[in-house]
Amino acid sequence: MIRIVLPAHLKTLARVTGEVQLELPTTDGPASPVTQRAVLDALEARYPTLLGTIRDRQSGKRRPFVRFYACEEDLSNESPDAPLPEAVVAGQEPLIILGAMAGG
Repeated sequence: MIRIVLPAHLKTLARVTGEVQLELPTTDGPASPVTQRAVLDALEARYPTLLGTIRDRQSGKRRPFVRFYACEEDLSNESPDAPLPEAVVAGQEPLIILGAMAGG
């Protein structure tokens, strides 16, 4: 079970409160690593109103002011296909999606 913390405006769009919990689809072959891409694919499949809010619909790249954190690490610039930390995969820690602020 993957736990995801969304910012308030995305919770409103998805019509959820609190953390989102997702079961990722399993494959019949060898266990593939759980990645940002796999989690976001599952999140957008379950909550289609989030399509295009976290990642660009055409390129699949993270939106500029969206950040990903887990286990006190900024994962925003990691490859979308890099494995997520084991604590996130085990459901011990959430994947946090934040809207960043800019300006001064």
